[in-house]
Amino acid sequence: MRAVLWCNGDSPNPEMVSKLLDGATLFGIDGGADKAIAAGFEVPEVLGDLDSVDTVDWKGQSTLLSDDSSSDLAKSFVLMLERGFTEVDVVGIDGGSSDHILGTWAALTEAPSGLSVQLHHSSGITKRLHPADGSLDFVIPKGDEFSVFALEDCQEVSISGARWNLKSEPLSFSTKGLHNQSLGEQINIKTDGILAVIFHS
Repeated sequence: MRAVLWCNGDSPNPEMVSKLLDGATLFGIDGGADKAIAAGFEVPEVLGDLDSVDTVDWKGQSTLLSDDSSSDLAKSFVLMLERGFTEVDVVGIDGGSSDHILGTWAALTEAPSGLSVQLHHSSGITKRLHPADGSLDFVIPKGDEFSVFALEDCQEVSISGARWNLKSEPLSFSTKGLHNQSLGEQINIKTDGILAVIFHS
């Protein structure tokens, strides 16, 4: 099953959201629920600590996630897996304060294994690659750029089929994987830690 989580950042492109919702269930993450409604989408449920919505408006359609040790997005990832969802697309994440933006990336490290997560930005897509996912294989047009960031210390990261490759090399949170390029053939990425793979639109 697939879910779309709408966060409380800048409103995403409605056409893009409509495509994502084909065969998926939409959830609002706190104030993101109101933004989704304002954009014309039906939101069956709002999730989070509910400090950015009027709970009266969402009576019977809200799930309180009260653990203050992690963000609403991180807690929602856990809930999605508990409910049987295996794929999650996240929208409404652009804009806002620096700590909220970085918090979105940090939530990728807290998302449980067994959950395929993609963040949808105005300028592209971030794919979370967890070691339990196995390898990531993709083909993008020759010359197109992608970036690979380690969200935790990795001891063995391999990238093959790209302009700059790695062979079982350590990778930490750094700019080492910034702006790699496609050669127009299949690219394969393997990791023993959590990576963020960013594709530009």
